[in-house]
Amino acid sequence: MTTGVRRRMGVEERRRQLIGVALELFSHRSPDEVSIDEIAAAAGISRPLVYHYFPGKQSLYEAALRRAADELAARFLEPHEGPLGARLLRVMGRYFDFVDDHGPGFSALMRGGPAVGSSTANAMIDEVRDAAYHQILSHLDVQQPPARLELVVRSWVSLAESTALIWLDGRRIPRGELELQLVHDFAALAAVSAAYDQEMAAIVLRMLADEPADGPFGELVDRLGALLPLVPSPRLG
Repeated sequence: MTTGVRRRMGVEERRRQLIGVALELFSHRSPDEVSIDEIAAAAGISRPLVYHYFPGKQSLYEAALRRAADELAARFLEPHEGPLGARLLRVMGRYFDFVDDHGPGFSALMRGGPAVGSSTANAMIDEVRDAAYHQILSHLDVQQPPARLELVVRSWVSLAESTALIWLDGRRIPRGELELQLVHDFAALAAVSAAYDQEMAAIVLRMLADEPADGPFGELVDRLGALLPLVPSPRLG
């Protein structure tokens, strides 16, 4: 008969383990509902040992948020190959993968959870939004965005975030439809802005130049085209 011997972890390895355990628990329940005792039990260590590595729940919570924020920001990384519409659709697929897998954790990250008012948590949220913003600009091949483009991209990032949060409350709309709708939302926001500004119009025309008819942006044109005959003509004069 052999006796199992628990391997002693180094400081950084133990910290990574605790962060992973906390993130897993926070992904299935609100951080407010998860106790240090539960985290300790899931990690197979004592409560005092958790406090040896983290001063308190807030510290561990913010470390878990840091990992979640880094992972979420990475979901916007996408090779600059192929039409933009298809790229954005893949990004939305990975984004909603994260939302689906880490529902309460995603809500806690974006809404603040027990860290409401924490400058650290708020800074992490801003980092995720900023990373998404700069990734979209890089796909548009724009280094110095005009004011209207900045407004479009930042508005769209906020829209994706709020859409995901609302979707989590019941998942009443099929996820795939929302992912495609958000890609269409980006095109629609850009198109409306292009109607007001020549610089934006040039960006949108360049954006659409390589889009196939059967891609996400082409599908939006088809959907709008099917809707137009049903729209009453405006009365002028």
